Amino acid sequence: MAELASMIPLSGGQYNWVAILSPKSCSKFLSYLTGWMTVISWQAALASGAFLGGTMIQGLLVLNHPSYNYHRWHGTLLFYLIIVIALFVNTYLARQLPKIEAMVLIIHVMGFFGILVPLVYLAPQGNAGDVFATLSDSGGWSSDGLSFFIGLSTSMFAFIGVDAAAHIAEEIQNASVVIPRSMLTSVLLNGSLGFGMLVAVLFSAGDISQALESPTKYPFIEIFAQGVGSNKGATGMVAVIIAAIVFATVGVLTAASRMTWAFAREQGLPGSVYLSRIEPRTSMPLWSILLSTVISLLLALINIGSSVAFNAFTGLVIAGFYSSFLIAAVVILLKRSTKQDVPIRWGPFRLGRAGIPINVISIVYSVVGILFSFFPPAVDPTPRTMNWSIAVYGGVLLFSLLFWAVYGRKVYTGPIIESRNVENTKRG
Repeated sequence: MAELASMIPLSGGQYNWVAILSPKSCSKFLSYLTGWMTVISWQAALASGAFLGGTMIQGLLVLNHPSYNYHRWHGTLLFYLIIVIALFVNTYLARQLPKIEAMVLIIHVMGFFGILVPLVYLAPQGNAGDVFATLSDSGGWSSDGLSFFIGLSTSMFAFIGVDAAAHIAEEIQNASVVIPRSMLTSVLLNGSLGFGMLVAVLFSAGDISQALESPTKYPFIEIFAQGVGSNKGATGMVAVIIAAIVFATVGVLTAASRMTWAFAREQGLPGSVYLSRIEPRTSMPLWSILLSTVISLLLALINIGSSVAFNAFTGLVIAGFYSSFLIAAVVILLKRSTKQDVPIRWGPFRLGRAGIPINVISIVYSVVGILFSFFPPAVDPTPRTMNWSIAVYGGVLLFSLLFWAVYGRKVYTGPIIESRNVENTKRG
């Protein structure tokens, strides 16, 4: 994606890349389908982030006040609070967003050590065999290998949003250099910090079964409390994570609204005439920001009736994002491996000979992520424990295809800005 963002630094991201690099016979449809998958994925990611933050706050209430009566509608109200904060920052504080993001980066790194040091210093440490050589199949699957791939979805969720920088490309100077650099830096920085934190938590996990049965509904909260021997200490550590989630939700709303605006600009969505508008005084896509906010507020109501139904949108995040990644990876692989009349115009960042192997690996990785994101967490699921993300994914895909057949194919001609320059891009 860094290579594609360097080559085609435009706000549409994946659907821009697919539109320009696909064969003409299918460019229009594939870019449309990719656009829908990307838009829906970002909307689901926005709701998922706010949901995590809200329910983690509930987890702290349970930890510190055992008499607290856990209700799903409490989580929904906390969800609303986080979304309102994200909306406020993205509108009234929009001009200060770069400074806020810089401050968040500092807090992010300092918070890492604020959690890691107490956990490693105070918590009883396990042994390397338990951490690295012990397999656990709590879902009752037929093999450890199958259990591994189903559990892989959790770590794959951490890599969604890598394309966020691409969706604000038209608001960044020297985007073809800055965006690839930010993508790689974010993965290296957060990957290193995340892996270090994961190892520290596993070594400090203590009684795993007790953590998994924690009334807070978040095992890591119980691990923190056991590790430092203090609910107040654990609360401070978890508060750092909640703050990171709140600030992440601010960024997700930014990316989700820009993606919606970019796709509406090409008449890819219902109500595109409004969603593609830029408010003159602020130069912001306020309609798209408000739509993204309203969608999340409505989705949060599902949690009041059933947290299982709401969790289906978390599965949609993985399936949707990796579907858009998959299409883009297949397109650039075909472009690379077939003879071209004119050379591809590469950007400043290029993979060179490593391009084809990396494309193949990314395709396999994406297919695995999409497939296993639809699996339930355990064998013989009940309607309550079933993973309904396949139904949500199928419903969204069906709606997008119906919209295409009835209206979209008549007005959607592919990215307008890119269409003007596609020949120049191909000629180099």
